Amino acid sequence: MKTLRISDDIHRKLTATVGTLMAQTGKMQTYQDAIEAMLNRSVILPPELLAEIENFIETNKHLGYTTREELIRNAIRFRLTLFKREYELVEIPREQYEKLNEAIKQVNMPYHSVKEFITVHVADALQKCAEQKRSQKRH
Repeated sequence: MKTLRISDDIHRKLTATVGTLMAQTGKMQTYQDAIEAMLNRSVILPPELLAEIENFIETNKHLGYTTREELIRNAIRFRLTLFKREYELVEIPREQYEKLNEAIKQVNMPYHSVKEFITVHVADALQKCAEQKRSQKRH
């Protein structure tokens, strides 16, 4: 057995990790279990990327992220959704998106946002296509 000297702050974090592991597994855990779990679950990211994430969180507090782990988990979930092909990402230049959003408000269109505008138009186009197919089958 080796002796390892750690700070009080790290000790608190390690103890919290042990508690989390016990809650997840329903059985007693040790510091060794916690360290092994962290090593097995860890992803090493370059310092530049971590700094970019920290900066993003700091400058975009309105998005509600308080920790980089929270942002990273959410980003991974988002990408996995795209990889599973559940959704298709359509890119619109931000300038056009913002202009359309402003136009929707100024012209009092029956939409509340660009997302609603797009969703309604996609649904309308699909409905017209289905109606056209039904009409062609009748003739």
